[in-house]
Amino acid sequence: MKIPRPVWAVGAALVLLGAGMVHSAPDASAFAATSRTTVLNYLKSITGTSIVSGQHNKEPATSPGQYTQQVHDVTGQWPGLWGGDMMFRADDVANRQRVIDQAKTEWANGSLVALTWHACSPTVGSTCEFDGGVKTRIADAQFQQIVTGGTTLNQTWRSRMAAVVPYLKQLKAAGVPVLWRPFHEMNETWNWWGGRPGANGGAKIFQQMKDYFDSQGLDNLIWVWNVQDNPAGGWSSYYPGSNYVDVVSLDAWYKNYPSSSDYSQIQSIAAGKPIAIAEMGKMPDSSLLASQTRWAYFMIWSEQLRGNNSNAEIQATYFHSRVLNQGEVKIG
Repeated sequence: MKIPRPVWAVGAALVLLGAGMVHSAPDASAFAATSRTTVLNYLKSITGTSIVSGQHNKEPATSPGQYTQQVHDVTGQWPGLWGGDMMFRADDVANRQRVIDQAKTEWANGSLVALTWHACSPTVGSTCEFDGGVKTRIADAQFQQIVTGGTTLNQTWRSRMAAVVPYLKQLKAAGVPVLWRPFHEMNETWNWWGGRPGANGGAKIFQQMKDYFDSQGLDNLIWVWNVQDNPAGGWSSYYPGSNYVDVVSLDAWYKNYPSSSDYSQIQSIAAGKPIAIAEMGKMPDSSLLASQTRWAYFMIWSEQLRGNNSNAEIQATYFHSRVLNQGEVKIG
């Protein structure tokens, strides 16, 4: 059983941070180069008994560990899962290497690595602002051109994917498996890829990316499919198929926590694959952790960590006996 860290110990951790303590982990908890299968098997092995703590780190790309650092400031612990983004704005895209370097560091220190990608629509420039670039609605005809080989928009999209490949290959070369979550919240319409059910919708663009990345030898990617907890339901109509998905995940934004029906629907789609809460703003409490035991990991969204949770709530989750932080996640 995990022993909650006393308040004085958290305070001591803050003093050490103020003195310039470097984020590092004991050798015993560091991760060596390994395969995606090892991480997948690990997630399966903890299902029903434990859950990995996770923290996303949004822009700027020049500070790809800022929110993870906030976790440590509050708890003296590092998350068991680090989350980053391949970004969209010009200055952040120019600093993608910083994100990749952070991913390598986090893995070496003993945390799992997750990456998402707020990709610019192929109908706009290769870099963009969020509004009008990522958060935008394109015509059905434009979307169909994106997923139809040989069209101008398809060629544009393939070039955007190709630009990301070298960064992901760096992680492969370093032996870092990546929980790769493209086209997140596929059932929502705020993004250019979303709100398109059926075989020729979001499922198709997900399949095409996986086929392309597979052809580039990116066998270190763990493919995470994702929807938001939209009460309209029907999530399975966006599913690209079991051959294309390794982890089935949910973002909890309509409400603080997944409902019991959300939990059941995700498990039904997953059909035995690991499930996860890929984004949430509220720290999972003891009631959720006790009642929905099959989530393999959760990830708090960046500024929501301090903006939506008290220090006591953050500490309560990180010190919970079921929650695995860096040093408690054991791979291999």
